[in-house]
Amino acid sequence: MPYRLLHRLAVTLLLIAASAYWTSASAQFGSKSSSSAGSSVVTTPYVRAELLAHAPQGVAPGQPLWLGLQITHQPEWHTYWKNPGDSGLPTDLAWTLPAGLDAGEVAWPVPRKIPIGTLANYGYEGTVLLPVPVTVASTFAPGPLAQEATIRLRASWLVCRKECIPEEGEFTLQLPIKSTTALHTAAFEAAATAQPRPVMAGTNGIIPDSQAQVVDGNALQVSVQGLPTALRGKSLDLFPETSEVIDNAAQWSQSWNGSVWTARIPLAAQRSNSPSVMPVVLAVQDGGHGAREGYRAELKVLGTWPAVASMTAVSPALEAALKANAAAAAGTVAPPTGASVLTLAVALLGALLGGLLLNLMPCVFPVLAIKVVGFTQHAQDRRAHRIGGLAYTAGVVLSFLALGGLMLALRAAGEAVGWGFQLQSPAVVAGLAALFTLIALNLAGVFEFGHFLPSSVASLQARHPVADSFLTGVLAVAVASPCTAPFMGASLGLTATLPAAQALAVFAALGLGLALPYLAASLVPAVARALPRPGAWMDTFRKLMTFPMLATVVWLVWVLGQQSGIDGAGALLILLVGMSLVVWALSLAGRARIWMGSVAVAAMALMLWAFAPHVTRVAAEPAVATAPAGSPVARWQPWAPGAAEDIVASGRPVFVDFTAAWCVTCQYNKKTTLANADVLADLQAKNVALLRADWTRRDPAITAALAALGRSGVPVYVFYRPGKPPVVLTEILTVDEVRSTIATL
Repeated sequence: MPYRLLHRLAVTLLLIAASAYWTSASAQFGSKSSSSAGSSVVTTPYVRAELLAHAPQGVAPGQPLWLGLQITHQPEWHTYWKNPGDSGLPTDLAWTLPAGLDAGEVAWPVPRKIPIGTLANYGYEGTVLLPVPVTVASTFAPGPLAQEATIRLRASWLVCRKECIPEEGEFTLQLPIKSTTALHTAAFEAAATAQPRPVMAGTNGIIPDSQAQVVDGNALQVSVQGLPTALRGKSLDLFPETSEVIDNAAQWSQSWNGSVWTARIPLAAQRSNSPSVMPVVLAVQDGGHGAREGYRAELKVLGTWPAVASMTAVSPALEAALKANAAAAAGTVAPPTGASVLTLAVALLGALLGGLLLNLMPCVFPVLAIKVVGFTQHAQDRRAHRIGGLAYTAGVVLSFLALGGLMLALRAAGEAVGWGFQLQSPAVVAGLAALFTLIALNLAGVFEFGHFLPSSVASLQARHPVADSFLTGVLAVAVASPCTAPFMGASLGLTATLPAAQALAVFAALGLGLALPYLAASLVPAVARALPRPGAWMDTFRKLMTFPMLATVVWLVWVLGQQSGIDGAGALLILLVGMSLVVWALSLAGRARIWMGSVAVAAMALMLWAFAPHVTRVAAEPAVATAPAGSPVARWQPWAPGAAEDIVASGRPVFVDFTAAWCVTCQYNKKTTLANADVLADLQAKNVALLRADWTRRDPAITAALAALGRSGVPVYVFYRPGKPPVVLTEILTVDEVRSTIATL
């Protein structure tokens, strides 16, 4: 067929787009624990750290100036307070400031107790800001022409769940000297509220008649007076600023005696400190994850400390975790042992069925149309039919292996990617839009390759039909990857925990499932005999197939608009028109081809210079629109790390829609089941909070949340319920499935 050479062009375009994607990904993420020079943000698979500043009156002597590191943790991950508890390390901030600026100590917010098995740590989950006051000396002299002060920070932190990952980042911030910097006022005000205040105003923390008495050689009898009246009768948490003194995980008793709060707290079996004054922070036990008020007191210790245990540098649990991570960094960790035979068999079967059902997804239809035309052309040539089917299968399976291998390699390099990750790159989306525009123009008869290519090149389509079938399989995978069919999600999610060989076997099974109908049709003679004979109808059918191709281009332009904004989508449309003009001009004959071709190529070059940067430029995150009261749209809120957990902690169920603009299955579910009046009524009746996690652009936080659910692509639909495990629904939602799940909340 005349459009076969387009398949070869597809490979070139996809390679260029993939290279652009890799470059942009490397520039954006660099490594999992450091930032590129000049950045105020470091993003890893576990946290997002950002250097913030607050200078409402500019940078001047006597005026307030605060700097701070804001850390947003992935769900279930945490970093540590100044005293980390039984295991952990506090976050360390090392500043490089201009002469005349002096950074103080971290104003640590009130932490939370984080139980880890038989241990207890003190730290932070969700989002926390570690503020640091900065003194501006009277000698601060930036110079008459200086407009900004360069703030540099090297931070290191230990982020843990059950395992611990030591990370670090280098941050740079250009701080305006004379103008106001108050964008993050609310965050710094919240951090100031969360900083523990003295128990009694006007004191330095030492409270008369407040003390800690060593009793029986194994416990502290603590008494504190002067606490606010509002705290009386409430259970309090106690956080010692001195490490390795008390048994952090032990159960201890507390009571109120009028205005005096007392507690008996066991000493640590491995105690290594014997302070004479013991600073502590007290806060009300609330079980939440947000900031809370705390009160600080310095307790005079009475009595005689028992002998201390031998000091260790770090706890055994932390030491083991750090050794494991160091070995991982050196590449010495033993590879995963792999899944059991039964688990792997189920994963392979799920991938095979998922690939088979992928043929029913609308995103694959344009390539299926090409395959149908090819099948009818070879219907009476059984040998060509059989070879074409095998070549198509090879193209599909090898492409899935290549795409899966690239995804696994990016993950191993620290990138937070999942299935369909290539569609998160504007360059890849634009390349596919150009490819499908060329296919549409060729199918419509606007041009034939033989008209403007040398005969030796144009004749390749006749000499290498196997390559044409193979590249059709490559193209099928390129457009099928944004879709997720039933059974695919669990199998693809499992690949993150499998050794490379087993993970690639799952991808191969997925490709085999996609190609299976055509492989069977090419090998079964009855199917070939049932196909119509070639004839004039094929030209009409070929032109009809132009419209599915153009519909795919419309979808891709819309996807790009979600990534690069309306300017990016408009720029892509202009470039597609220019490319169409070049193709048409080069298909002319004689002098018209020379003149029109020259003008068209020059115009296309000018368009590329003017508009191509708009296509690949990632637009700012759009503001969340407020829908009219009572509208179903108004119920959806943007997802953020820890948001679902915070809402569930308040006793309210949550439904999260992990979606993306380039995911056709997601858009179908959104317009059908998720817009169903009965479903929305049930959600409202159960007071279900609705969160939407948009993965159209790269978002490591969403990638990590998907991985925690055992998934690596979208769509994923999850109900979170108080006191119960989350419920993950199927990829193709039905009204009955959603309503039956809501009924169990």
